[in-house]
Amino acid sequence: MATVSFKNIQKSYGKVKVIHGIEFGIEDGEFVVLVGPSGCGKSTLLRMLAGLEEISGGEILIDGKVVNDLESKDRDIAMVFQSYALYPHMTVRENMGFSLRLRKADAKTTAERVDNAARILNLEALLDRHPRELSGGQRQRVAMGRAIVRDPKVFLFDEPLSNLDAKLRVAMRAEIKALHQRLKTTTVYVTHDQIEAMTMADRIVVMHDGIVEQIGTPLELFDRPGNLFVAQFIGSPAMNVFEGQLTGGAVQALGSLWPVPAGLKPASTGKVHYGIRPTDLQLAPDGIPGKVIVIEPTGAETELLVDVGGQSITLVMHGRTSARPDDTVHLVVDTDKAHVFDSGSGQRL
Repeated sequence: MATVSFKNIQKSYGKVKVIHGIEFGIEDGEFVVLVGPSGCGKSTLLRMLAGLEEISGGEILIDGKVVNDLESKDRDIAMVFQSYALYPHMTVRENMGFSLRLRKADAKTTAERVDNAARILNLEALLDRHPRELSGGQRQRVAMGRAIVRDPKVFLFDEPLSNLDAKLRVAMRAEIKALHQRLKTTTVYVTHDQIEAMTMADRIVVMHDGIVEQIGTPLELFDRPGNLFVAQFIGSPAMNVFEGQLTGGAVQALGSLWPVPAGLKPASTGKVHYGIRPTDLQLAPDGIPGKVIVIEPTGAETELLVDVGGQSITLVMHGRTSARPDDTVHLVVDTDKAHVFDSGSGQRL
């Protein structure tokens, strides 16, 4: 286990700068997820930590030691890739123990570590199979086992679940989280899937265009997003966001008055973006009027798409509704859970 620190990290490809002075720390034993849209720099940052990309500026420290100039093999890290990267001619046992063979570890130590990792990952019955004889989930577990046998200071995961189907992703998500809780090894995990980030992380680092937008626990980012980008990126379904004018204790938008939390700071121009999560809207006899466009029952919940003043608003309710498309319904906002952002800066008010 180890701490990890990024100090003013920069990365350029020629004259194009892709990472702009990133700085944050990861505690010993923490599970941190780097999340953001494609091209935000999250995988580049992970690869710099792994020693697979050169660092253009700044320092990366593992356990207080600067590793900028260390080879990947000397950083005491283990990486799990999206593509599994298993050797097809080797058995599961041979794949898992290969890194120890390269280090010339004795056969007894290698066998003990492989057997221990296989027991942790429930791979004991598969040790003599080849990768072609395994399912996608089993191959990913082998890749994780290969990382475990190295007993590294830091685990690195680069979108390891993106090749799996939806049901298997959910199962593997739980397995990786349970593995971390058992081993308590410092883990850095990259994904573009914010559901993975929310369900697995101790802390989330939200990245966009080579900068860190916000760092916090999953619920901190969900409940109090620091800016408009984080608000719209975190949460599924996405937050409803629309422009309006802040006047007194409400926002005038879409032909209605939308309530705001008490003690709100004034906007620089009065122009704001108003945000409300689909789960923080309710149907009521009176409220903000809208016309139902689509109803999507999912069993325990029902999702409605409602036209309010020409904008589509999503509402998620527990249970079911008698409303039908083209019906007029009324929405009520949970005022304490409304979000208001300055239109100019995008920052939370």
